[in-house]
Amino acid sequence: MASWIIKIALMAMSILIETTEGKKDKVLYCSACRAIVDELNYSISQIDPKKTINVGAFRLKPDGSLTDKKVPLARSETNLSELLDGVCGSMSDYALHVDPDTKKKQYKRFAPRSSDFDGPEGSNALQFACESIVEEFEDDIISLFAKETDHVVDKLCNEVSGTVSDMLWFLTHQASCLPLSA
Repeated sequence: MASWIIKIALMAMSILIETTEGKKDKVLYCSACRAIVDELNYSISQIDPKKTINVGAFRLKPDGSLTDKKVPLARSETNLSELLDGVCGSMSDYALHVDPDTKKKQYKRFAPRSSDFDGPEGSNALQFACESIVEEFEDDIISLFAKETDHVVDKLCNEVSGTVSDMLWFLTHQASCLPLSA
């Protein structure tokens, strides 16, 4: 009799464990998502728009020519994948900012992009949130940026990753989810 009670208890615990999810800090994840978009847009803008990369099957046609295709390097999947690998390293350039008037929190870039910055270290939590978002949504991020989609911030942070999916929270904390550009 005791064995079936133990089995039921274990089954109930396993169901609870599977359905329990840790609470995410919405300001942190929203800021990380927006920082990813900001950093990728900046990195893409630094690439010469005239540069192209060959993509395709590289198969020979019957006449001996290749069936490859040239696409702009800046928004190629190869380049975007490489940029994503290093995007979370720049999260140390961001710090938590509390608006003195509204008391709303958001992470903002405080380090200049042009040179190394020896100021205070940014948030390790922001870097972890960035890595979590990139790991979970890498394919979605690449496809959004490859298509040059308008409003990438809204589509990635609201629709795809749901980092600001709670509309009531978003409306009351909208200032903390504005673009991070200073």
